[in-house]
Amino acid sequence: MESSCTAGKATMATIFLLYGVASYALFLATFLYAIGFVGNFLVPKSMDLPPGEFTLAALAINLAVLGVFAVQHSVMARRGFKAWWTRIVPPAIERSTYVLATNLALLLIFWQWRPLGGVLWDVSGSGLAWLLWALCATGWGVVLVSTFLIDHFELSGLLQVWCHFRGKPLPQKGFRTPSFYRHVRHPIYFGFLLAFWATPVMTVTHLLFALATTGYIVIGTLLEERDLVAHFEDRYREYRARVPMLIPALRRRL
Repeated sequence: MESSCTAGKATMATIFLLYGVASYALFLATFLYAIGFVGNFLVPKSMDLPPGEFTLAALAINLAVLGVFAVQHSVMARRGFKAWWTRIVPPAIERSTYVLATNLALLLIFWQWRPLGGVLWDVSGSGLAWLLWALCATGWGVVLVSTFLIDHFELSGLLQVWCHFRGKPLPQKGFRTPSFYRHVRHPIYFGFLLAFWATPVMTVTHLLFALATTGYIVIGTLLEERDLVAHFEDRYREYRARVPMLIPALRRRL
């Protein structure tokens, strides 16, 4: 009886590990597609291609799919939701499930997005265009590097399923502010802002996307900060008092 129970746990741990790896693989594919989607290259359907025209129906669809992502990404990240959710989903795959849900929300955006047409500025072919592309690439790089500075594999859920597979507890980490985190509290979000706003061709569609995601980033950051203060208390309050939230060194200049 004991041996069959042990075998059952081992089988479940293996299933959890495969689930986490599959979720992570989908995340990598989605992340790469997102770069092409925002930049309008190397993907079958992007933010502005194929060209479209402005209609209220297209605008409503774009806002709806962005709203789905915002609700999913914010609600599932809250501590209260996690406490309830882990009564249903095993804690070992809670993060992988969150990552999977995020992937699906992004895929919904890629699938249903409607280009709106219209150009606000176009500096393609100029030296400024190369600068903007460099800033965009820097933004995506900051996003990726920032995940590794804290713990890329814990953020993606791989560490949780791996520790569960090996029968070891998840390592406990204290409050740290490595590299980028010494200059801005949320460098991942700062990287996204760079990637979304630095474009040689700003269309109406791109502006809608940039404005909507910026609004979500600000609101999501404030919600996340509330959880961080509740968890780290005075250590995070002190960190918040001396390090800017989204734009490096802005508070120092002010």
